Amino acid sequence: MAKRTRIIEGTWACTSCQSQGILGRHKKCPQCGNPREQTGGESDFDFGEVDPVTGKSRREGVTDAPALELAGAGEDWFCPYCQAANRGDAPRCRGCNAQAPTQPSERRRPREPQAAAALPPEAPEPEEAPAPRRRRLGCMPVLLLLLALYGGYRWWAGQTHETRGEVVDVTWSRAVLRETFAPVQREGWEDALRRQPPRMPVQGAGEVAGVQNVRDCVRRQRGTRRVADGTERVCRDRTRKVACGTEERCTRRDTGNGFAEETCQDVTRYCSETYESCENRTRYREEPVWGRHCTYDTFAWAPADRAELSGRADAPRWPALATGPRDRLRREESYQVSVRFEGKKGPATHVLEPRGEAEFKRWKVGDRVRLTVTNRGSVAKVERVP
Repeated sequence: MAKRTRIIEGTWACTSCQSQGILGRHKKCPQCGNPREQTGGESDFDFGEVDPVTGKSRREGVTDAPALELAGAGEDWFCPYCQAANRGDAPRCRGCNAQAPTQPSERRRPREPQAAAALPPEAPEPEEAPAPRRRRLGCMPVLLLLLALYGGYRWWAGQTHETRGEVVDVTWSRAVLRETFAPVQREGWEDALRRQPPRMPVQGAGEVAGVQNVRDCVRRQRGTRRVADGTERVCRDRTRKVACGTEERCTRRDTGNGFAEETCQDVTRYCSETYESCENRTRYREEPVWGRHCTYDTFAWAPADRAELSGRADAPRWPALATGPRDRLRREESYQVSVRFEGKKGPATHVLEPRGEAEFKRWKVGDRVRLTVTNRGSVAKVERVP
């Protein structure tokens, strides 16, 4: 789309006499005659407000030929000797007649005035580095301190030392549980029952529970299921963006000489449109699922008897328990070895739990042991002393 360009003139404020709203075409203040400088904010032009929607400036564009010529002269340059503002195409300074700088970087950087034209300009004094800003740490030091304390405590707690001890007690406990393969009644869905005779166990293994005498079956709801029940048309309102003409959009570029170039063009405008969206959906309904729930006879393992034995310092043994042809036995055992040693807060006791009879038999009352203990008092290792 075609672009439209126009020139907007800005205004600046004089820092010498505090005059406001000076047109950008003036290189010096009309009130006090002070030249516009790059520093002090005098080169910060105000180009007026813009329309928040289109971005177009509310200020009238420049139409007179002298102002348009000045706007097209390029970015102003500032004299490095007297700091006066000059037209971008001016070969010499209008204030001191100094030659325009040839390097683009020197045209925007003011210098200290020279003592004589024949002498090179003095090197600027190095600026003092600004003092570093102190960062506000807030609660960070406290958190770091807490972390350091916690880390120190963990390190201290993990340190170990050795001490001597003695086995003062050894105990054991054993139990035998008898289970019998007994007839029971169960309930289930008829189609999930596989009718077969039971098989009795031989030496506590090889049994088959079986399913017999299925009876008392009643019709009962087993659950629900979804079934298709036709289709239905579902409609709802939706929104979409559609082209609805054009609208003006503008951008502005500061030319660096008191003027700004504004470029406008017509772009496609989009509007929100509401429309109806429809689709066919399958309609479902819930229907009950029925089945036959029955009672039947089967066999299952059930606890029948239990015998226990315990002792200390003697050989572990299993309790005797009579069994029948449909029985099986399960065994349970536990062992404990108590070690007494001298802790930091006085005498302490540590209990070992051997995993089996062979390991338990290695410990005897009166055995000397060497313990590795942490600073927190927990026992990390126990060894018999030959």
